[in-house]
Amino acid sequence: MPKNPLFDIQTQGQSIWYDSISRPLVTSGGLQKLVDDYAVVGVTSNPTIFEKALGGSADYDEDIRTLSGEGLRAPQIFERLATDDIRLACDVMRPIYDRTGGVDGRVSIEVGPLLAHNNEETVVEARQLWRTVDRPNLMVKIPATEEGIPAIEQMIYKGVSINVTLIFALSMYERVAEAYLRGLERRVAEGQPIDHIHSVASVFVSRIDTAVDKELEAMLGRTQAAGEQERLRGLLGKTAIANAKVAYQTFKRIFGQAGPNERWTALEAKGANFQRLLWASTGTKNPAYPDTLYIAELVGPHTVNTVPENALLAFADHGVVRGNTIEENVDEAQRVLQEVAAVGIDLDAIMDRLVVEGVKSFATSFETLIAELRKKRDAVATAA
Repeated sequence: MPKNPLFDIQTQGQSIWYDSISRPLVTSGGLQKLVDDYAVVGVTSNPTIFEKALGGSADYDEDIRTLSGEGLRAPQIFERLATDDIRLACDVMRPIYDRTGGVDGRVSIEVGPLLAHNNEETVVEARQLWRTVDRPNLMVKIPATEEGIPAIEQMIYKGVSINVTLIFALSMYERVAEAYLRGLERRVAEGQPIDHIHSVASVFVSRIDTAVDKELEAMLGRTQAAGEQERLRGLLGKTAIANAKVAYQTFKRIFGQAGPNERWTALEAKGANFQRLLWASTGTKNPAYPDTLYIAELVGPHTVNTVPENALLAFADHGVVRGNTIEENVDEAQRVLQEVAAVGIDLDAIMDRLVVEGVKSFATSFETLIAELRKKRDAVATAA
C-alpha cells in the first residue's frame, strides 16, 4: 500500500496513536495493519471503548463463560478481559517501543472512572493495573481531576508511566505538568532512575468547540446587530484549536523548548523524558467543519494525536500536512481566547463542566458494561 499523509505527520515529530481497541482487532492482524499502513505507533482505550468492544458483541462470550465458571464477579471479569486485551496489544506494539526507546509503542488503559474523585483508590488501582498487565510499554490513564493530580504525581514517583486524560483548561494542564515534574524530582532526590518514565498530557479538543459553539449560536439567535453577528460567527469552530496552540506554547516553556529552563534542564540531565502533549477527541463532530480539521491543524514536534477510526481513514484518504501547524498563528490563537471571553463566554466554567461530563460519561459506560457482563454471566449460570 502506498504511504499516505499519516506518514508525513511522523516527519514533523508527531506520533499517531489509535483511539480504539478490541480483541479481534489485535488477534486478526488488524492492529499490525494499522501500524504498517496507517503510521499508528500507539493505542489508547477508555471505558466507552471497552463498553463497545465487550458489551456490544459476542466476541468475548466464551471467555465470559470460562471466567464465570471460575466464580469471578462481573467487575473481575471485566478486569481480566480488559487487561488481557491490553497485554496482547502491548506485545504487538513492543517492537515500536524498543525501536523508539520507549517514546512510542505505548498502550493505555484507564483506572476505573468511578474512582475519578478518590486519590487513594486511584493510586491503588493504577498500581494494580501496572502489575497485572506487566508490560513496560503500558501507560495507565488517570483523569485530570482535583483528586487525580496527587495520584499522578505519586505514580510518576513510583516509576509508572502515566497518560493524564480529560484535560481541557490551560490552568489544569500546567498543574498536570507540575505533578509530572514533582514526581520526577522526588525520585531524583532519592537517587532513583527517571529515564524509563514517560508520560503524555491528553488535552481534549473537539468537545471544546461543541460546547463553545453552542453558546455562540445561542448568542447569534439573540442579536440582530450585523456587526455583532459577524463577530460571533467569526469565533465558531476556533476555540479548541486556539486552546491547543496556547497549551503547546506552555509545553515549550515548561520543557525548555522556548528557551532555557533550569528546572527542566536539571531533570533532563538525569535522563528525564518530555511529558508530551497528546491531542484527544480529534474526530470532527460538526459536519460543517472539515473531517480532518483536528489533525491537520495540530501537527507539531513532541506531540501525539490519538485518532478515532473515521478520522484516521479520512486523513489517510485526503489529509494534507502543511508542516508544523501547531506553531502557526499563535498570536491569533491568543486573540481568539480573549475574544471568546470578551463576548461573555466563561471558558473556565465550560472547561470545568466538560471534565465533569467526561467523568460521568465514562462512568456511565463502565456501569453499562458491568451490567451487560453481569447479565451474560447470569445467563451462563442459568444455562449450566
